[in-house]
Amino acid sequence: SFSSIIRVISGASMLVSMHGAQLITSLFLPRGAAVVELFPFAVNPEQYTPYKTLTSLPGIELHYVSWRNTKEENTVTHPHRPWEQGGISHLEKEEQERILTSKDVPRHLCCRNPEWLFRIYQDTLVDISSLLNVLREAMKTKPNLKKAKMASIVHPGRVREARCQTSVQTPNEAKLTVS
Repeated sequence: SFSSIIRVISGASMLVSMHGAQLITSLFLPRGAAVVELFPFAVNPEQYTPYKTLTSLPGIELHYVSWRNTKEENTVTHPHRPWEQGGISHLEKEEQERILTSKDVPRHLCCRNPEWLFRIYQDTLVDISSLLNVLREAMKTKPNLKKAKMASIVHPGRVREARCQTSVQTPNEAKLTVS
């Protein structure tokens, strides 16, 4: 349930997740916790920074780390899925080939770019040793909050009686309400 997810996250020292909307739950991490955002092959973490930005807001006091899959062989693509799930079979052969051989998604305007969708919906086999190396390095630079001067404190209060409600608006649109 939503409330049990919040309960677990509010007691965690680290949240590790693939890039995606679920990382908004990092707002419920305790002060000083780490957010580790995993990125699939060909997706540059420096170009997609909403959660990095979130952790840097005054008073949030979370430590951000990103990991990027740099090994194409640790990737499973799905070119035959529907386009909105990253499929590219509807594109012309030359465009499919360009996307299949690309090593870095270029900057683009949000969410309908076929190369972005293809890469963000691919499956990633996380190389544990490289992830651990990133985590070790990041923890060396983790800020000591006891020494940090508190300019302002903005921290979510305790979550009580969490509720999550969904409703379908149209066949292509749904609404999520969290209170």
